[in-house]
Amino acid sequence: MMADKDDLILHNIGRLYTFRGEGAVAGKAMDSPVIIEGAALTARGGKISMVGREEEVWERADLGEAAECIDCGGRVVVPGFVDPHTHAVFGGTREFELAMKLKGASYLDILEAGGGILRTVKDTRSLSTEELTTLLDERLDRMLRYGTTSVEIKSGYGLDRETELRLLRAVRGSSSPLTKVATFLGPHAVPPEYRDRPDEFLDMMIEMLEGIAREGLAQYADIFCEKGVFNAEQTRRFLSAAREAGLGVKVHSDEIENLGGTIVGASLGAVSADHLLVSTEKDLEAMKRSGTVPVLLPATLMTIFEDRVPDVRGIMEMDLPLAIATDLNPNCMVESMQFIQTLACYRLRMTPNEILAASTVNAAFAIGLGDRKGRLKEGYDADILILKDPSFDHVVYHFGVNHVDTVIINGKVIERDMEW
Repeated sequence: MMADKDDLILHNIGRLYTFRGEGAVAGKAMDSPVIIEGAALTARGGKISMVGREEEVWERADLGEAAECIDCGGRVVVPGFVDPHTHAVFGGTREFELAMKLKGASYLDILEAGGGILRTVKDTRSLSTEELTTLLDERLDRMLRYGTTSVEIKSGYGLDRETELRLLRAVRGSSSPLTKVATFLGPHAVPPEYRDRPDEFLDMMIEMLEGIAREGLAQYADIFCEKGVFNAEQTRRFLSAAREAGLGVKVHSDEIENLGGTIVGASLGAVSADHLLVSTEKDLEAMKRSGTVPVLLPATLMTIFEDRVPDVRGIMEMDLPLAIATDLNPNCMVESMQFIQTLACYRLRMTPNEILAASTVNAAFAIGLGDRKGRLKEGYDADILILKDPSFDHVVYHFGVNHVDTVIINGKVIERDMEW
């Protein structure tokens, strides 16, 4: 329930961007935001109470005595960015792999040299819950400063019962003001001790699901369906068990080879399918039927030196609500959604308006927050960014700097007057 009086007003907004309706935004609608020039916005009790032309808002606003009044100075206001796919809780870094990759080392070469995911698993297993939470909060703080106000965080670098639970508890213990959605990605890879027994490892991960759901450690479960990791049958077994345990489901699929993971995920009502580099029309049709949000990860393509890109226009023509994300992980160390927005333009050839939809309203639907995040609309959470620019297009156009001036989460100013 909202408070009795407005406790925040933003006025002198040059352009305010939002999106029509209540559902995810698909197809041509992604390129057609609502833009209100000369706008104002009020909030009360952490929720947006009014959005409109400035003179109308001032006339109808019911401000409390202690209400905060922010003059936006003719700047742009947009919804807070939503990052719907990260692996933000892990130990260690792997910058030493860059030189190896550039010299032609394969992923197997890097594994044999002590790198890759198994290096991160080793580093992560050595850390306590408190140490993992500290690392996570440092990353979330940087994400916030670049405009992320809601984030999905996956486990997956423990690959054993104890560490996976520590990772999820680290997320729960975070003091960051970002809205956090936790996903259990225990079957992210097969650990060395189970190399010849992947189904036994998967059984152990399935056994964890009920306890994770009961303790409220995660809202979703995810699995990596890929050659050398888990196949479609294993994906179905794990995600079906997750649903039975009361968790929502997601799927990593079609990143390198298409094993049918997207169709499996969609058939089980996955909220999102992520990567999708080699998805087919049948995969897109399955997502369309199930309401699954396709999430693309342009920085991942860059870090693996992949020249191909997903079929963005095919996704758009299918009227699917495309989202984008950082995929923050030790092999893709990016915390800025602004950088992802630039990549989405120059690599995926998305328009600035499409990019804004993909990193706000559609990204919110990809993590189950679409009914309260991603739009500047009455009744939605007051997660708001004041940018330094005359239009959102400038964020995509002028890359390498931070365009965020002020970050507001649930109606509270978290960061203000940030430098370029």
